[in-house]
Amino acid sequence: MTVAEKIRTRFDQFTPAERELANTLIANYPMAALGTIMELAHQAKVSTPTVMRTIKKLGFTGFPAFQTALHDELKQTLSDPIDKHDHWANNVPAEHILNQFVTSITNNLRQSLKQLDPESFDDVVTLLSDKKRSIHIVGGRITHAFADYLQTHLQVIRKDIHMLPASSGLWPHHLLNVREGDVLVIFDVRRYEADLLELAKLANERNVKIVLFTDQWLSPITSYTTHYFSCRIEAPSGWDSGVVTLFLIESLIAAMEEKLWPETSSRLKELEDIFDFTGRFKR
Repeated sequence: MTVAEKIRTRFDQFTPAERELANTLIANYPMAALGTIMELAHQAKVSTPTVMRTIKKLGFTGFPAFQTALHDELKQTLSDPIDKHDHWANNVPAEHILNQFVTSITNNLRQSLKQLDPESFDDVVTLLSDKKRSIHIVGGRITHAFADYLQTHLQVIRKDIHMLPASSGLWPHHLLNVREGDVLVIFDVRRYEADLLELAKLANERNVKIVLFTDQWLSPITSYTTHYFSCRIEAPSGWDSGVVTLFLIESLIAAMEEKLWPETSSRLKELEDIFDFTGRFKR
């Protein structure tokens, strides 16, 4: 597990002071812990013994081992596709690539579900199902595909679903129509995108609720979110895996469909009538 995952797993075991430290670490992860132990204690407004106790509860022998783990994570978040492919190519087992992927993806799902708080998931379903709020969706260079997939389904489930323009230069124009209390769903995984971070900051200033889909290393956008999902994305490939992210998207879609079924069923019937009229699909 990453350090962030360990913090979330053990959070309920922490004392109030240790929770203050944990919140400080997550709010500016992992940069908050890359200075000295005294600087970290000062940021969290706790004592250095509290820092040491928390680190040991996380399974580290001391502050140097804790920082080493964070530095290793940081290297992984900055790795490019060529670096990632070389890493896996040097450690390829004898099994076929399909079996390698099965092992990797199964582990990703298992670890992600261990970290997922069902209550937080239900809160997101409730937030996205609130018809008084418009939903705005955006992704990055690769993750825009997830944003488009989610938007296509939510448009059928309920009204007031909006996709941000492909050009980030037009995002400020879109924000003019985003009201306080609306929901902005953002997809951002490692090699985090500066445009998405700036968008999140602006949306936060306008009191927009932010739901983030990110990876196990946590996008900087996490600091501005109402809720976020940490999806493990490692795969034996030069590319990151989107299986866990897609799993959570489809779980949300299913939950919202059930919650809003009277309205959704009516919209589905109307959509099918439109399809029949246009002859788009063969009967």
